[in-house]
Amino acid sequence: MTKCLLMKKGRRAQEIDYFHGGKLSERRQITELSCLYEVTRALSGNLKLKAALNKVLEIMADHLGMVRGTITLLKPGSSELQIEVAHGLTAEARRRGHYKLGEGITGRVVATGDPIVIPNITKDPRFLNRTRTRAVSRQDRPVSFICVPINHGSYTIGALSIDRYAAPDVSLEDDLRLLTIISSLIAQSVIRLHEANVERQSLLSENRKLRMALAEKYRVGSLIGNSSQMQEVYEMVQRVAESNATVLLRGESGTGKSLVAKAIHFNSRQAKGPFVNVNCSTLPETLIESELFGHAKGAFTGAIQQKKGRFELANKGTIFLDEIGDLPHSVQVKLLGVIQDKEFQRVGDTKTIRINCRIIAATNKNLEEAMERGEFREDLYYRLNVFPIYLPPLRERKTDIILLAEHFLEKFSKEHGKQIKCFSKAALDCLMQYNWPGNVRELQNYIERAIIICDENVLRIHHLPASLQLSGEDGELSSRRKSFADAVAGFEKELIMEALSETGGNQTKAARLLNSSLRIINYKIKKYGIDTNAFKKSR
Repeated sequence: MTKCLLMKKGRRAQEIDYFHGGKLSERRQITELSCLYEVTRALSGNLKLKAALNKVLEIMADHLGMVRGTITLLKPGSSELQIEVAHGLTAEARRRGHYKLGEGITGRVVATGDPIVIPNITKDPRFLNRTRTRAVSRQDRPVSFICVPINHGSYTIGALSIDRYAAPDVSLEDDLRLLTIISSLIAQSVIRLHEANVERQSLLSENRKLRMALAEKYRVGSLIGNSSQMQEVYEMVQRVAESNATVLLRGESGTGKSLVAKAIHFNSRQAKGPFVNVNCSTLPETLIESELFGHAKGAFTGAIQQKKGRFELANKGTIFLDEIGDLPHSVQVKLLGVIQDKEFQRVGDTKTIRINCRIIAATNKNLEEAMERGEFREDLYYRLNVFPIYLPPLRERKTDIILLAEHFLEKFSKEHGKQIKCFSKAALDCLMQYNWPGNVRELQNYIERAIIICDENVLRIHHLPASLQLSGEDGELSSRRKSFADAVAGFEKELIMEALSETGGNQTKAARLLNSSLRIINYKIKKYGIDTNAFKKSR
């Protein structure tokens, strides 16, 4: 004899014979087993909650004639019930299906955890008919209503209800038993699918937070620099971001072209779409066309499956083509067609793919000279050069060096767990005198290296690379190795300048701070040519 265990809220488990002591007809047994099999398969094979529950109600109606099946779930963190799915009810009727705990039959079932069977809905005042879908029962064929709780452990999370037309072969007791079994199956699936949905919503929420963080990180105001040259860059970024125009970023390597490209993207209409970065100089010439436009299965040796290209991945977003000047001539032709027509074909395929993405290109090369040499197509140049933005090298915006250095100091101090508060004045002077051929990227790398080796709370000149500490009269740094005497002299000068800075140029206080005599400090100041008046002004 097959048995099942039915759990009731706040009550002991009751063991019920599945075939009801053998009283069920063979036809009813087969129908119930077939129904339960299909219900189980529907609930286990669909990750979409509403679709799975709708299928269950449809199976119950088709196999057993249980009409207007309704699954009502308790809203998390509230005492309100809402119809989740209903078979044969309109969307308007479902919206009307609101209940509170204890209200009507459904509300009472969820509140108590006990099932309720009403043989004739017209004779029971508890029946609210809130969905307004049931006609008055005929005397010769009354409509019955069965509502069972959906329990998860000791908690009731909802209710399953059906209408049943009276008939000679209809047993409300048998229907109640079967519905109780089905409700337990629904409970397991509801919890499983709810947990999957919660995880999905958590991932979506995390994704939104990351996008917001990226948008904040790359907003125009987050770019570092207040020089007149950078103010002009900010203005141009703000102007072009609102349009769909193709942008060409010009400037030396390390000037921050990729940061400006991201700033344009995250301040544009495409901000919610992907940002796809492609460095044209790092892709092999034999693979660059496949990387940009994708390939079909079997297009070439090793193409074991179809692959989407970067342009396809950037659809509804932005594609950033860095180092566009290194693009092979053969690929330049196809890129020109993509810019003009917004469509292309994968390598080895005949299907045309349409895309809608913004193109931002960047180069540190002189494209005009490349055109004269025949290395870069003139028509492609004019297609890319719709809105050019020039990023000045760091040597042309000296006033931004300290701002950038302090930004990197704070950033890398946190990353490496250091408590470095500031630069010494001598270290800042050294940074200001350097020509920075590698631009912002070089400055960033030097600051990070200095922070790694610094064990104090002030970053001093001797923490900087040796190549940075020695400079000629023209401002270019000498490549010769610093002698021991030079290193000692540089350290002495730095200590004295820091002491004068702290004391406002007062030499007596500076000597006391350095635990030295005023005569020695005066001698060193003259020897190193230190201007004490500069410290008085800064005070």
